[in-house]
Amino acid sequence: MFALYAVSGQGGPKIAPARLSTFVAATLTSPRTRGLRRALAEVSRRVSGSPHRVHYFHQVDDPYSHLAAQRLEALEARYAIDLVPHLVGPPSDAAAPERARLEAFARKDAADVAPGYGLTFPRRERPPDAAEVHLAARALADAIASRRFAEAAAPVGAALWRGEPIPGGAADAAAAQAAVEAGNALRRRLGHYLGAMFHYGGEWYWGVDRLRHLERRLTGLGLRRPGSGEGPLVARPETGDLRSAPQNSRVGERLGLELYLSLRSPYSYIAIERTLELARRLSVDLALRPVLPMVMRGLPVPREKRLYILLDAKREAESAGITFGRVCDPVGRPVERCFSLWRWSRERGREAELLLSFSRAVFAEGVDAATDAGMRRVAEAAGLPWSEARERLDRDDGWRDALEGNRQALLAMGLWGVPSFRILGRSGESDFCTWGQDRLWRVETEIRSRLCAPVAGREGTAAD
Repeated sequence: MFALYAVSGQGGPKIAPARLSTFVAATLTSPRTRGLRRALAEVSRRVSGSPHRVHYFHQVDDPYSHLAAQRLEALEARYAIDLVPHLVGPPSDAAAPERARLEAFARKDAADVAPGYGLTFPRRERPPDAAEVHLAARALADAIASRRFAEAAAPVGAALWRGEPIPGGAADAAAAQAAVEAGNALRRRLGHYLGAMFHYGGEWYWGVDRLRHLERRLTGLGLRRPGSGEGPLVARPETGDLRSAPQNSRVGERLGLELYLSLRSPYSYIAIERTLELARRLSVDLALRPVLPMVMRGLPVPREKRLYILLDAKREAESAGITFGRVCDPVGRPVERCFSLWRWSRERGREAELLLSFSRAVFAEGVDAATDAGMRRVAEAAGLPWSEARERLDRDDGWRDALEGNRQALLAMGLWGVPSFRILGRSGESDFCTWGQDRLWRVETEIRSRLCAPVAGREGTAAD
């Protein structure tokens, strides 16, 4: 995931690349390193006499930017900060290799999660065209120039996504273009690639989904204004309790859930155990659908994206109570070795245990799964006898075709990234699909709503 390689100087000790990579990842994700980085940022701020400045990067035609825009005024009201907005363009092709799918999913996802977050996102048959986006950019460039961005961004975004006239003034086209170019340059210099990003004191926070991490940091600095409210501005919704289901519900009928994952994805690792627990708790039939990592399919991952994912995954793992950080990048042979045991583990009823054991080993324990010692540790932790596993290692029993089939199924759903989820619709129901470990709350909410839905033709009857 974050592969760093080094060679020793002449006559110096040689350090195995895997061990060095693990050491660097563990150091970068260490709470001590994070604390030191934050302390240095605060010292630098004080020495320079700067305010607590939060930079916000807004992409006009990005649905997640529109969600974030709806909390900007509240963020300024709650915390003693200087919120500095910037306009930016979309990510590069290297950072967004499936651009069309990303844009389509973002519109669908924003509309899907907005109600749970107490926000709104207009559903529109077609996305805004270039002319509409250009007008909105001019309006927001004018709002930045007149220091009205926090109050103007949400109304402008709502009009854009509804296809209505853009409110407010408008900067000239050259000024709007210059604002976007300046925002792109600053975002690149600070080390990111997406819109809807908040940057404070050397750390990045993505949209409303990560706003709570920023709020926790600002609160720790004593920046929350007295009487400004409790709890986060955007909380992940509570999913309720199945025991409160109505008597004429579908509780007892089993749903099917598919989890699409990659053994090189830290977000997949964060999701696996929680998804297994969810399936057990709600009596859902879970099917694991692994796919080959992007890099092993020839898709590049830019350095700034790798670094952001590493640090963001650490925060998300901490929030979920999952150990993460001693990463030994499993790209290449380690992934292949694990999948050489995959079909066999399924036959023994230990598929989930193998994938979870491997993921925990390479993302939390620093295990080099390219070695026999590493794979022995993985196999035995999964409850698989090493004497039998060793005989099956490095064999190609058709697992590549199976993983490619999973990838094609993922693409057919309009998705491509991992972890992704599909709830298999029963008679009269459509499938529900979504992407991201931070969408597990939506998966659970959807499962609960389907389990508690009245059985067709039996409304008002007593329970069986």
